[in-house]
Amino acid sequence: MIWKPSKRTFMTALAALPAAAALPRAARAEIEVNVNRGDIQPLPIAIPAFAGDQGGDIAQVIASDLQRSGLFRPLDPASFTEHDLNIAYQPNFASWKQINAQALIVGQSTPATGNLQVGFHLYDVPAEKELGFGGQSQGGLQLSASADNWRRIAHKIADAVYERLTGEKGYFDTRVVFVAEAGGRGGRTKRLAIMDQDGANPSYLTDGSSIVMTPRFSSNSQEITYMTLRPEGSSVYLLNLDTTRRESLGDFQGQVFAPRFSPDGTKVAFSVARGGNSDVFVMDLRNRQTARLTSDPAIDTSPSFSPDGSQIAFNSDRSGTAEIYVMGADGSNPRRISFGQGKYTTPVWSPTGEFIAFTKQTGSEFHIGVMKPDGTDERLLTSSYLDEGPTWAPNGRVIMFSREGAGGGPKLWTIDVTGRVLQPVPYPGAATDPAWSPLLN
Repeated sequence: MIWKPSKRTFMTALAALPAAAALPRAARAEIEVNVNRGDIQPLPIAIPAFAGDQGGDIAQVIASDLQRSGLFRPLDPASFTEHDLNIAYQPNFASWKQINAQALIVGQSTPATGNLQVGFHLYDVPAEKELGFGGQSQGGLQLSASADNWRRIAHKIADAVYERLTGEKGYFDTRVVFVAEAGGRGGRTKRLAIMDQDGANPSYLTDGSSIVMTPRFSSNSQEITYMTLRPEGSSVYLLNLDTTRRESLGDFQGQVFAPRFSPDGTKVAFSVARGGNSDVFVMDLRNRQTARLTSDPAIDTSPSFSPDGSQIAFNSDRSGTAEIYVMGADGSNPRRISFGQGKYTTPVWSPTGEFIAFTKQTGSEFHIGVMKPDGTDERLLTSSYLDEGPTWAPNGRVIMFSREGAGGGPKLWTIDVTGRVLQPVPYPGAATDPAWSPLLN
């Protein structure tokens, strides 16, 4: 069954709530989370159940989002001594200091003509003051959505709190497209699937009649490209998630695979294999003109554009083993950037342009690693029987990948760029080839 999203009624902007009563200001800096420290201690944050409809569920999703980032430690609600908080009044800060809360979120949800309106405030507990948003010193935020989209409201609140306390964009109101697998190795079914970044709301986009691989999001979050493999050959498709319309990129001589959009969504780069050789091509989706970017008698594959679209990282064995190369988006000046021991594959440029993530094999172990675009500062973040297929969260802070043990099926995991926060994604089934969407509108 093809997944089609319901109509969303999210407000296009977040409106400031009336500010709470003036709060005393302590002589100290505001709390903040320094995301660049590798030894950071998660910030203790209290997130009581919001008042009103779905209030407990909303608070739980916010807490789960922030906890999975590794930067926050939501406190146990059983430790709370103040209850029934109201967004119109300031909290009793002494009660929250008693349990060592550094930050506090107070919220309320209200039904409104079929929609759900949710307002919240964020407090710096030690300083006994409210933290504003959008450059304001005080004042909460209010969001509105259809009642069945309450989870998106929770993700948006988590994004706002994350950004306010870290200075970086959040990544919780996003989706992940991936390959859902079922069955044994001899008859495994692979379906295109999509879910929220926290594993909720999974849906299937294809019926499993053909093998699907390497799904990738466009920059507008509403279109994906992916590859299908059938006995008669392979094809690359575009799928519009709003309309469910699917179209082929066309017929190619040879096997076509590893498609990926350019940052502006107007082009798709991919590989075509012919006679034991594969090269990187790019198609302009506006006129369907195709250009060949590599012509080396080797295997060139897995193209990934830089965030500004001026360069492409790709995988090639032209030096005798699988390595990472970077070239101009027109195919000019290809240069090798990986020089460590082992085989490098699946390079993916981070949304910030700061790093290129990759899969690396050293002996019988696989790793997810990152390096700068010039090949310096290589760091391996994971190590296991089989880790592969990295994809970046839209803020460039977290990487999702698939991990398979020696005796089990593949699962999705995340790791932050410090290598400190490694966690499974709460999707129950076998899954590979994840691709993270940009932030949703």
